[in-house]
Amino acid sequence: MTSDFRTTSKLGIVGAGGVGSAMAYAAMMRQSARNIALYDIDGSRAEAEALDIAHSSLFAGGTPVIGSGDLEILRDSDMVVITAGARQKPGQTRLELADANVKILSTMLPQLLEVAPDAVYMLVTNPCDVLTVVAQQISGLPADRIFSSGTVIDTSRLRLLIGQAANVATSSVHAVIMGEHGDSEFPLWSQANIGQVPIDEWVDDNGDPLFPEERRIELAEQAMKAAYRVIDGKGSTNYAIGLAGARIVEAVLGDQAAVLPVSTVLEDYRGVSGVALSVPSIVDKNGIRERLQVPMSDEELAKLHRSAEALEQSMSGLQF
Repeated sequence: MTSDFRTTSKLGIVGAGGVGSAMAYAAMMRQSARNIALYDIDGSRAEAEALDIAHSSLFAGGTPVIGSGDLEILRDSDMVVITAGARQKPGQTRLELADANVKILSTMLPQLLEVAPDAVYMLVTNPCDVLTVVAQQISGLPADRIFSSGTVIDTSRLRLLIGQAANVATSSVHAVIMGEHGDSEFPLWSQANIGQVPIDEWVDDNGDPLFPEERRIELAEQAMKAAYRVIDGKGSTNYAIGLAGARIVEAVLGDQAAVLPVSTVLEDYRGVSGVALSVPSIVDKNGIRERLQVPMSDEELAKLHRSAEALEQSMSGLQF
């Protein structure tokens, strides 16, 4: 939790569905901003969700939370998080959502810029990597000021799985997922460690490697498909991404210079340009301060380029 946020920090959230409401709730609980405004085209839903959240503010620092169907509620937001869009259906990939959500974003973003022209923008709507490229081109904003939550949530899922396998706290696991927030994402195993001990050196009770190649493949697959499992069971994901989003908000509004694997439009990053992929980046009050040139194995670099190719292919037929 951060207490070093801007004196008058205002968080605007677009979309009062499961994700947007969960993020507003998480941001209120963690006191991620001084004020939280929840907008939805369904004004009654936005008002009701905000009121429900505000009713608990007594127990979480008293952060004001308001909701409305009028975009004016977002005016002068320091950060705007976009969660609105078509819902991912069971069995549907994130990239299959592209066409519908590009149309929504093309209409919505110019309106948002009118009320919050100086905000840092973050997309959570899927496919977030594709939409980040679209949003940057539509808005004309610098790539540093418009990004997506990327693989922050996937990284959390992977760390949970690694911690469970090693029987250690998730907070002691240091690992990151890079690339697309989707099927071509990959863990940076070459830099992964638990308590500063490289993953390669962890062994089980018999002295055998705890994370051999086949186990790593299995864990990466589980992390990548975790959302599909949740969607199959309850129709959508919301709690984890809501909290992950609030964590990123804190990095911006708190000017934390935190390193997080968010997704931005890259320019000659390891030879990749013109697509948005998640790489470890320094996140502060201005958005993305720097994309870190993390060491990568040849295999990992090849996976980064394959992920870029997958995104390029998905964008090739889009019109915006």
